[in-house]
Amino acid sequence: MAQLTKKQKEAKLKVEDRTYTVAEASALIKEITSVKFDASVDLAVRLNVDPRKANQMVRGVVTLPHGTGKDVKVLALVTPDKEAEAKEAGADYVGLDEYLDKIKGGWTDVDVIVTMPSVMGKLGPLGRILGPRGLMPNPKTGTVTMDVAKAVSDVKAGKIDFKVDKTGIVHASIGKASFDAEKIAGNARELLTTLVKLKPQAAKGIYIKSIFMSSTMSPGVQVDTKRFTE
Repeated sequence: MAQLTKKQKEAKLKVEDRTYTVAEASALIKEITSVKFDASVDLAVRLNVDPRKANQMVRGVVTLPHGTGKDVKVLALVTPDKEAEAKEAGADYVGLDEYLDKIKGGWTDVDVIVTMPSVMGKLGPLGRILGPRGLMPNPKTGTVTMDVAKAVSDVKAGKIDFKVDKTGIVHASIGKASFDAEKIAGNARELLTTLVKLKPQAAKGIYIKSIFMSSTMSPGVQVDTKRFTE
């Protein structure tokens, strides 16, 4: 096991053995983040679901009110008549066949791919490359649409997609440590409220089992599952 640095030990001592409200956790995360770069702030939410069952899969999208703090690189795979629209909306890369060829060659230097229903057939063979990296566009997350401009601008404004992993946990980045604590808390509440709305009917008992907030290399801060609106 790796040895903790002096700053990591100090940070761990500041985290009490109790649960915090979202507001308290957000303020504490800022206090215990000591890396020299602008650390990401993440939520890990353990749900009482069995992701192996289709009727208990939790997947969705949420637009974080204060953005992600990240410059999201967007590739718009569109036909020529949609190129100007995608560029105006802020897409970093716009085109079709030349980018499909680049992806076939292993290029995946983007965060999100937006495309049109008519193009999805061409993306099928690239599933082995895009799937493991979470880059395959999906109608459920709004990245396969005829309204390309809206899809691009939504992603740029802080729209993220998430899904529960095979262990029943949803991991999501909700901002940067440089954000005000109020903005971190606002983004956290938006994600948690969205998760509650997506509770599958087949999920029985307590739905949210635990919530932890952390930043890059910080200890986790446990959030009270009954008080996450505070």
